[in-house]
Amino acid sequence: MPYKTILNVLGEDRADEDLQVATKLAGEVGAHLSTLFVTMAPVPTGRYQTLSPSWLEVRERNLEKLSERVTKFRERLATTELSFDVDSVYAEVAGPAYDIGERAIYADLVVAGPGVFANDDLKSQVVSGGLFQAGRPVLFVPRDANATLKPMTILLAWDSRPSAAHAAREALEMMKMAQSVHVTMVDPVAASRVSGDEPGADIATYLARHGVNISVETLPSSGRFVTETLLRHAVDINAELIVMGAYGHSKLLELILGGVTKSMLKEANLPILMAH
Repeated sequence: MPYKTILNVLGEDRADEDLQVATKLAGEVGAHLSTLFVTMAPVPTGRYQTLSPSWLEVRERNLEKLSERVTKFRERLATTELSFDVDSVYAEVAGPAYDIGERAIYADLVVAGPGVFANDDLKSQVVSGGLFQAGRPVLFVPRDANATLKPMTILLAWDSRPSAAHAAREALEMMKMAQSVHVTMVDPVAASRVSGDEPGADIATYLARHGVNISVETLPSSGRFVTETLLRHAVDINAELIVMGAYGHSKLLELILGGVTKSMLKEANLPILMAH
């Protein structure tokens, strides 16, 4: 689907860089940029720590700083030609996953830039709120990665599961515009209830009907982890984007992710579009 509204989550670290990434992406497709600046309150210690004057003083300073940064980002975005809004969350009792999820419902895409990608706590909140609560696709952009919503070469990590299919549909417009899409499988099982008698054939047919220029590639892991195999292949084909399904559960605040999803969110060095 076309991206008309992009939700950009910003944290304390490298927020300027993250905003720059999101501004570029929104400009590429003419999308409205909804920016959410998240500050997580320090965890109180001691029985009545949250009532102490020192804790309240820290809280006031944090809220003042948050307000200043929101004003700064509004002024910066006002110099662009983008349609935008800027909001903030000060997460005290629980993490900001719920707030992120509430806003993500009304976005076509959630963007987590290099600062968020490097922050494991905030990244897990984006995964929980954006992917699992709101069910929206999330574009993760590692540091030094060249993010674009008009990639020429895309690697679609395929395993015949619903989440992978969901990711493919969410990236369909990008794949239709791309020069090549590599449907990539690692050690697929050729069976009717797994990957089909001919692994990759069904998704290849589906995408071809939409005019996607595809190739199907089966890779042996050769004793390596799936994540390593996919990332190596992405480099080999000069992929600008990896599209994949995300697996896990978000019923608890502490996210339990599938192995490949978790590894990719730690090791990736190029943008990843995930959907659940």
